[in-house]
Amino acid sequence: MDLVVARLARRQHGVVSRIQLLVLGLGRGAIDRRIKSGQLHPVHRGVYAVGHTRLGSRGRLWAAVLACGGVEAAVLSHRSAAALLDLMPEPSGPVDITTLRASRSTRLIRVHQSRVLTPAEITTLDGLAVTTPSRTLIDLQDQLTPHRLKRLVHRAEHLRLLDAGTLTPSPGRRSRGLQTAAQSLVAAGPQITRTELEERFLALVDHAGLPQPQVNTLLHGCEVDFLWTAHHLIAETDGAATHLTATAFETDRARDAHLLLHGYRVVRFTWRQVLEEPRSVATTLQGLLA
Repeated sequence: MDLVVARLARRQHGVVSRIQLLVLGLGRGAIDRRIKSGQLHPVHRGVYAVGHTRLGSRGRLWAAVLACGGVEAAVLSHRSAAALLDLMPEPSGPVDITTLRASRSTRLIRVHQSRVLTPAEITTLDGLAVTTPSRTLIDLQDQLTPHRLKRLVHRAEHLRLLDAGTLTPSPGRRSRGLQTAAQSLVAAGPQITRTELEERFLALVDHAGLPQPQVNTLLHGCEVDFLWTAHHLIAETDGAATHLTATAFETDRARDAHLLLHGYRVVRFTWRQVLEEPRSVATTLQGLLA
């Protein structure tokens, strides 16, 4: 029996539920004895880690789903779904679960009750039920800033996960922010950053109300970080790890001169300037884009 339990736990990244153990044939007394002996370690009410106390990220997700009724009743959603779909980093807070059944939030699980969750809005990853990218974006539109929502839409499109035709919220839910984010794809397609510095710079541009640039695009044989074509302006964000070596310094200057010969001005901003002097950076850009 313990081998059977171990196989089940392996499929669920180290966790099982009390209901599953009962279905397998373990009696209540047998389950309680295994808890006392340290074979089963409580994670949530009625959910146990098998033979260990440390859970990985997938184990945490499985434990939350099992605590809310299992994959037949609980669906990973919101930020947890976005992280599993690789749309955003893994959140540090509670696991987000959407369920049609009655369930309560805890310190480790945030439950979202939904009256409308169709099979078409659910997909499966690693055995876990998770809201589709479109449904996930719809759920998050009320929780994220317009800029952050737009960045997730662009990443979903870049990963070829987005179906614009399904970005329609349920009746009664606002949709303007999501529609605006989706429309930003029309002009130039998904704008994908490659570093945290580039992402922060793009947020700075959005916060200052400046025109949106093209991101990481090719121009006269060079890939530039940010390009405002109409203004013949290029902005480069220089991280210390890649731009402060002697070779990189020389290459950057030769590259800037090459672009200048083609009529493009190049302005460079460091990590410190973007993080600590955002107003100064914004003012500089406003002047150059005037």
